[in-house]
Amino acid sequence: MGEAVTAFVVREPGRPVGEAELIAWARQRLAHFKAPSRIDFLAEIPRTATGKARKNVLREQLRASPTVEGAPGVTSEGAR
Repeated sequence: MGEAVTAFVVREPGRPVGEAELIAWARQRLAHFKAPSRIDFLAEIPRTATGKARKNVLREQLRASPTVEGAPGVTSEGAR
């Protein structure tokens, strides 16, 4: 089995959006294998000094996340 696509999302203030809504939006616009099956809501994306996303930190956060429906790293609503 391949890897599951996870999206890390920072919500805009005053614009509530849910996990199911984001996944549906992505499935309408992306190929099925590119659309996320999991959404992880964050307060902010960790960045390097040059502004790039720190993917290694995001992977570690995903590994440390609680398991839901047998898929590690899934968090429904709620920011960290």
